[in-house]
Amino acid sequence: MKILVADDDDSIRRMLTTMLTENGYVVVAVSDGEQAWEVMAQENAPAVGILDWNMPAMTGPEVIRRVRSVPRSYASYLLLLTAKDRRGDIVEGLQAGASDYITKPFDCDELLARLQVGVRMVNFQMELGQRVRDLEEALDHVRHLQGLLPICSYCKKVRDDQNYWHAVDNYLSVNSDMHFSHGICPDCYEKVAVPQMQLLRDQGPSD
Repeated sequence: MKILVADDDDSIRRMLTTMLTENGYVVVAVSDGEQAWEVMAQENAPAVGILDWNMPAMTGPEVIRRVRSVPRSYASYLLLLTAKDRRGDIVEGLQAGASDYITKPFDCDELLARLQVGVRMVNFQMELGQRVRDLEEALDHVRHLQGLLPICSYCKKVRDDQNYWHAVDNYLSVNSDMHFSHGICPDCYEKVAVPQMQLLRDQGPSD
């Protein structure tokens, strides 16, 4: 997964980049708030971000507010790094939209553990969103099949949107998950199959 690291402290930024890369993450590292916002405003923005509170151009909470204002199918996990540990400061960061916070100096194992929680949350949201989209697509398909369907009064073929005529079983197989096993109903057995078998018997074996 791709993670944004935004911190104007070169040593912290390099340390976080190395640590995350070694743990299998793809890191996008920037040194100020404006660059962080440019990254997070992109369509393929990282789903997870670590942002320092105090950065040039734009603070971490300001970046987070902007990110939260952009409609997305999932909520990015945004962790705020801060030297502020007063209750009011923490509340301010969370009210800005931070998913979590950690105070400097921080423990790397704790930071990784919190990130792993965030990654699981984002992955769950993405998976749920995909399932919802699949369900909506299936419902649209059902609505389409429930609509008015032109059918021939004689041969019982149905007409598709391109004005082609298909056997009912072929049409439903293509436009749904239905599969058919062919047989003979009792009425057709008596009306069609029995006379045909009788005709074959009457004709006898060919010489």
